[in-house]
Amino acid sequence: MFRSLRNRLILTHILTLLGTIPFWGLVLVYVLESQFLIPRLSLELAGEAQLFAQLTSGQPKIWNDAQYAQDMIAQVSPEGTARVMLMDSNGHLLASSDPKDSDRIGTVLDIPGLQQALRGAAVNLTNYSERLHGDVVDVFMPVTDSSMQILGVVRMSHRYDTVAQEFIQLRFWITGILFIGMLLGAGLGYKMAVWVSHPISRVTEAISDLAQNEQAIQLPQDGPSEIQQLVYAVNTLSNRLHVLDTGRKQILASVVHEIGRPLAAIRSALQLLTRGGKNDPELLDEMLVGMESETVLLENLLEDMAHLHAEISSFQQLHREPITLKSWLAASLPAWQAAAQIGQISWQLNLPDGLPVIQADPLRLKQALGNLVDNALKFTPPGGQVSLTAGAGQSGIWIQVSDTGPGIPQAEQAHIFTPFYRITAKDPVTKGMGLGLSIAREIIAAHGGTLEVSSRAGQGSQFTIRLPESLGNL
Repeated sequence: MFRSLRNRLILTHILTLLGTIPFWGLVLVYVLESQFLIPRLSLELAGEAQLFAQLTSGQPKIWNDAQYAQDMIAQVSPEGTARVMLMDSNGHLLASSDPKDSDRIGTVLDIPGLQQALRGAAVNLTNYSERLHGDVVDVFMPVTDSSMQILGVVRMSHRYDTVAQEFIQLRFWITGILFIGMLLGAGLGYKMAVWVSHPISRVTEAISDLAQNEQAIQLPQDGPSEIQQLVYAVNTLSNRLHVLDTGRKQILASVVHEIGRPLAAIRSALQLLTRGGKNDPELLDEMLVGMESETVLLENLLEDMAHLHAEISSFQQLHREPITLKSWLAASLPAWQAAAQIGQISWQLNLPDGLPVIQADPLRLKQALGNLVDNALKFTPPGGQVSLTAGAGQSGIWIQVSDTGPGIPQAEQAHIFTPFYRITAKDPVTKGMGLGLSIAREIIAAHGGTLEVSSRAGQGSQFTIRLPESLGNL
């Protein structure tokens, strides 16, 4: 029953209410009784005693004649449950509003607070009365004449339990309000538990869908901030999985297409030879040359696929060493310069003096640069030009490869670094699987740099390797 997060949140909230609201209810009742009810009662009694003292201070006969005092109490005694006593300056009881005190008239009372009042001090006390069998709130007010001589003492007393009985109704009201508050708190706790648990349930269902290879929906980012962060992470994961799945399908389609074309050509050649073409020496040589070229293409395709799995996964494992940039570039480019001459392409190399010594992996960096130069030569027609320029500045080191080929359409420049992406406007017979640029970018990124492209259709392309300043000035 309490295995779900929602039920546990509800139970925790209800237990908290049950543990705190009754406790604070008792505290509230105690504070009202001890800090409000009794002090107010004492204040009221003190006011009545003060008034009674003022009435009797100008009548000395009251303090000498017990019957006169009793008649006075009968006439002016306040209504209610308060008891009034008059005692002379020696502590003898003269009169009382309570008939039960008739047997004590004329006797000296031993009451806490009376002696202090006979000495001229007003006294407020809460005592236990054995005679009344309960707590009593007492106020003693001394009465003086014009010469400040003590004439007597007015005692106003009230049984505390009679006041508590009047307070019971207020207790019922407090209990009822607290009970309603508990019900409202439980309802609010249930709403909050649903508010917290509902997004978690949706996230759980989405993750379950992803685990079962089902298409996951984009979850709304609502609820507490922590839940929103969780939903954002799940949505990001879902998008990445979708991208990976789409890329996997595209890679599979590209591989099937790229491998299928040379295989179909080889099969056609074999069929032609088995149907008598082998008897024609000229045709036989032509078919064998064609099959060899298609086999070489298959080898290149498999090598590119191996790069995607093996080489890209090892780009972070660079073997850095100091490289003098100018001499390293000059030693790495002769093969490409020869390829440019064979293709009747103008080759320009601009390596200024003062290029720094950098800390890099020479083999990996050469592979990345070779991919860029190979692409430039591949797509530059005879009579065109390929140039390589390097430099260093405050922002770091840069190496730029430029060509005068057909350029890259603006709409496709955002995709050219995606593995297996092939530009649609290029010659369909161009060999390769579209891995060169993605591999080059990964190598440069492993060195902490970036690979940028600037191109316009029909105006050539410029690829720029930018390495951070930290690699230079060693």
